[in-house]
Parts: sequence; C-alpha cells; structure tokens
Amino acid sequence: MKKSVYLLGSLATLALLGGCGWFKGNSTKRENIAQPKELVDITPTLAVKEVWSRGIGKGAAKSGIRVTPALRDGTLYTIGVDGEVTAIDAASGKVRWNRDVKLKLAGGPGVGEGLLVVGGMDGDVLALDAANGGERWRARVSAEVVSAPAVDGSLVFVRSNDGRVFAFDASDGKQRWVNDRATVPLLSLRGSASPRVAGDLLINATDAGKVMALRASDGASAWEQTLATVEGRTEVERLNDIDGDLKIDGDVIYAAAYHGQVVALNLASGRQIWNRSLSSYTNVDVSASQVYAVDDQSQVWALDRTSGASMWKQDALQYRWLSGPAVQGDYVIVGDLEGYVHWLAIADGKEAARERLSKHAIRATPVVMGDTVYVVDEKGELGAYRAQL
Repeated sequence: MKKSVYLLGSLATLALLGGCGWFKGNSTKRENIAQPKELVDITPTLAVKEVWSRGIGKGAAKSGIRVTPALRDGTLYTIGVDGEVTAIDAASGKVRWNRDVKLKLAGGPGVGEGLLVVGGMDGDVLALDAANGGERWRARVSAEVVSAPAVDGSLVFVRSNDGRVFAFDASDGKQRWVNDRATVPLLSLRGSASPRVAGDLLINATDAGKVMALRASDGASAWEQTLATVEGRTEVERLNDIDGDLKIDGDVIYAAAYHGQVVALNLASGRQIWNRSLSSYTNVDVSASQVYAVDDQSQVWALDRTSGASMWKQDALQYRWLSGPAVQGDYVIVGDLEGYVHWLAIADGKEAARERLSKHAIRATPVVMGDTVYVVDEKGELGAYRAQL
C-alpha cells in the first residue's frame, strides 16, 4: 500500500507539475506547456537588499515537495531530501549545527518545545534536540511524510501521505492515537498541507478537498467542511487536494483547494463564513483587510477578508509557477520558477521590488520575520533579504 501511494503521488506530480512547467526542460511536448510570462523591467518603489545567502545541501531537488524552513527564536531550521538537517543563525547565515540523519527526508521541519521533528519518504519520524541536533527519538507511520509535523505541548502530530494523522508523545515518541477517517483519492497532487494546532483542536486538510478538525487529545472528529467537490472524466480532472498550508488567524481558518475554492471557516464549528471559486495549489496568507492566494495559472489575487470579494488580480507573473504568498508589512511576497523573488504592494498588486536568489525554482513559501524574508530554492540555496519597510 505504501509503495502504491508513493507511485500515485509521483504520477500526480508529472500530471500537475509537468503541465505547469516544472519539468519544462525534460518535456517532449513543449507545445502543450503554457509558457511563463516574460518579466518586464520595473521601477522599484521598495528598497530591498540581500543580507546573506548560502547552500544547505540538496534541498527539495526534483522531489516536487515544497520544503519550507522553520524559524524559531532566531534560528532557521532546514532539511534536504539527502538527509541533511541544518540549524542556521537567522541574522548572520552562519551554521549553528548540521547533521546527516541518513534518511530520505520529505516532511518538515516542525519545531516546538525544544524539538525539531522531520519526516521521511519511508514513513520515518525523527525528533532531534533543536539546540544541538542530538537524536531524541524515532517513530514510524504508515506512509511517506511530505508535510511538516506540528509540535504543541506534550504531543507531536504527523500526517502521512495515506491520509492518516498520528499523535506521538513529545518526550519519548510513543504513539498516543491515530485518525484514519480521511479518504484518499486514486490520484492526488504531490505534497500535503501540514496539520495545525489551534487550542484544543488539530486542523487537518485532506487530498479529497476537506478541512477536518480533530480533538488534539484523542484524535476524535470535531467537524469537517468540504472545499472542493469536482467532477471530470479523468482522475486528473477530479484532483481536488488542499496542499497549501492552512492559515489560522484568531477564530477564522483560511484555506484553498485545487479545482475548488478559497474559503473562510469558523474555527470552533467549521461553519463557512464565505467562499470564492478559485483553484489553488498553494497556501494563502492574510493582512489586516485582505486574503492573498495564487491560482493554478500563477495569478496572484487579493480578496476582501470579510466577504471574499476580489480586490485586485496580478497576472504579470502568469505561468511562472509561483510559491505560496507571504505577507510582509504592506507587501505580499512570492518566488517563481526562475529563482526570482517578487514583492507586490497589497494596495494594488503592483510589483514594488524584485531580487534573484538563483536560477532555480522557488517552490517553498517565503518565511517572513519583521523586515527580513528568507527564501529557499529547489537546489538548497537559501537567502535572506531585508526590506526598508
């Protein structure tokens, strides 16, 4: 079962990412691939400078996984598919510690309670001491882990690629509970959303277009809400994953589904506050008044936070297969398939600044901390940029 799930995930990668241009260089049918819009010169209205950059191993490589660094207490934690786990001083870019865990990694990192937790392509779950990289415990789940585990209080939560959600004791790695209620479609996109802890609830998004709330204490279902119900003649046409991480802000959950909607849900009940038809394969982010999403043509949208009404759409980056959006002050940041980082003004979507990290795709959502943003490409190049906000 684990092998078949992994192979199906790989086929989905080719179905989506091949069509989206991730494998443009290897395609034998380039005429069927939408060409990325050429970038035009801009007059920057925001001053941005590179603070530092460095390599961190192989990164996500060609796994198709969006490996986003975790930032906690001034330290950036990163992983690579080759098994490298690295802790980096966020201010200087200097390595604090590095460890080769001898596993094929795909999920993580998740950080909390002094732990750094990562997941592997063979279902391994490894907890390290966040301060020095020393191993604390190992566990195993039923399938590949391709999203970041969540660490909260005495529990570590891990979602496996077959739809199950596991809870482990943070102190010793013993399994506390498993929830296997999520249905897994025959074909799904490569990747999955990370579980999110919100008070007494664990919020999980599925490959079948649903958001589920579980009781964190025992994994019992609290509520579920459907974001995407699609019909089609082929499995590809019926893809409706929620692959981008959920955004929880106060008592509202914001989420987006492929072939589905962007929605706002009440955290306690799952009641839908509003919805907007928009197909997205990434996360959403929010500012005080707007919700930001990237659609399946890599157009960036700003939606009214209270109603979901469209405020603006930026199509200058169409088919550049953007990362998920990240808000930094009055700007929203995305990376693209050629290693460019773009700052868009949240007022009107106009591009305010642009920097180039490398020549390789940026799939992972940028990580923002104050006036600094951290961006990593698929080859493991990590850069820090400071904006004069």
